[in-house]
Amino acid sequence: MSEPKASDGSPTLERSKEFDQLKNDEFSEAERVALEGSVWRKLDRWVLPLCTIFYLLSFLDRSNVSNARVAGLQKSLKMSNYEYSVALTVTYVPYIAAEFPSNLLLKRIGPNLMLPAMITMWGLVSTLQGVVHNYSGLLACRFFLGLMEGGLFPGLVLYLSFFYPRKRLQIRVATFFASASLSGAFSGLLAAAINEINGKGGRPGWAWIFIIEGMFTFVFGIVSFFLLPRSPESAHFLSEDERSYVISKLKEDGAVSQDDKKDGFSWIEVAESAKSPHVWLLAIVLFFNGTTLYGLAYFEPTIVAGLGYAGNRAQLMSVPPFATAFVCSIISAFVSDRYRCRGLTAIFFSILGLIGFSMFYASQASHVRYGSLFLSITGTYCAAPALSTWMANNSAPHVRRATSVAIAFIMTNAGGILATWLLGSLSPAPKYTKATITFIIMSIGMAVFSAVNLIYLSRENRLKAERRGKMTREEEPAGLGDRSAWFVYNL
Repeated sequence: MSEPKASDGSPTLERSKEFDQLKNDEFSEAERVALEGSVWRKLDRWVLPLCTIFYLLSFLDRSNVSNARVAGLQKSLKMSNYEYSVALTVTYVPYIAAEFPSNLLLKRIGPNLMLPAMITMWGLVSTLQGVVHNYSGLLACRFFLGLMEGGLFPGLVLYLSFFYPRKRLQIRVATFFASASLSGAFSGLLAAAINEINGKGGRPGWAWIFIIEGMFTFVFGIVSFFLLPRSPESAHFLSEDERSYVISKLKEDGAVSQDDKKDGFSWIEVAESAKSPHVWLLAIVLFFNGTTLYGLAYFEPTIVAGLGYAGNRAQLMSVPPFATAFVCSIISAFVSDRYRCRGLTAIFFSILGLIGFSMFYASQASHVRYGSLFLSITGTYCAAPALSTWMANNSAPHVRRATSVAIAFIMTNAGGILATWLLGSLSPAPKYTKATITFIIMSIGMAVFSAVNLIYLSRENRLKAERRGKMTREEEPAGLGDRSAWFVYNL
């Protein structure tokens, strides 16, 4: 029996032969080379920029409350640190509740309708934060902001898997996820600029942060209804041959089922995802990652202010660590896709984050603590796309993948709830001792559980190779999805 070309999710030799025959019937060698060179560039020009802007706006509108806090939100609404943590937590409860049903509905309703609708609605809610006059109004806005945004990140990961084979996915996920670190940098710059119009129209600077950024999101959401394709089959910018080629590559890679009917909804597939050990190993890692990531996203400007910077200076000094994370996440995603090393990438950046948090804990010098943010933010933000892609890569068919991705982000955002309390009221500024110790432990946990998952998947690939040597593909039971001997896990 033929062996796979690699134990990293690449198609096996037998599967490749099947699709080579299909491609030979449709395209000449020259046509295949030309298509390979053109289709991914077209998708990168049309689909990827929209996903990147979607997530940039999502993270910007969810985390700009930290910049508004530095600009006077907490003082203006007479909030305690405890009440600020409650406001952040209120965002995450509906956010988590929306993720699973949203992912299951995405393909049925159509991402070309569902994603722009979500963006338009949360843009309106985000804008309304700028006109609240009391704490209760802010709580209401934060609740509906979480409800509208909840399905976006898992939806985007799932949406990109409709267009890109597994081996091409992480660089794309990392590209749009890098906008999270870019939003951290951009938010600080934008907040510093917007705060200059403090008092205009009778509104404080923090209110204008919400109004201006929210209105941009609202307008872009409406425009995106006319730009976002539903699937490769309906992408107007692809020729008929290019559409056929993309679909054949997705089926060859196992990203979509050979039979489209197998991608229909099934509670059995939901249960199969919940029974997968690698899903829960990564879910634990993503909980740890979510705690550290959202802790930094929501409190980094406050942490910087606690190091001796104030006002717009604090906003501007919050920019460089996120800008560094943005550059590193793009580079690391390219390396991870090129060498297909999701697990090693996650482990490396978990250790980098561990070093950063350890520096912050061990030193009392402001310049050392500020320098540690470059390591902790880069480590945390670069691990996230590798982990998200690793989860999406190793679940099939569609409903099982949708469920796995939803579990991943439910756990990530559950970590976000913990983060709002760790740095909000349980661990006083400016030392954040309890929070930092927790982040150190979680960084260790990320590296350990990522390593365990890597070992588990390697073992499963070896067992699958043995099964392929003892049977033909026709002898294997149908409907196994990622448990098929011919589905090789990405490592």
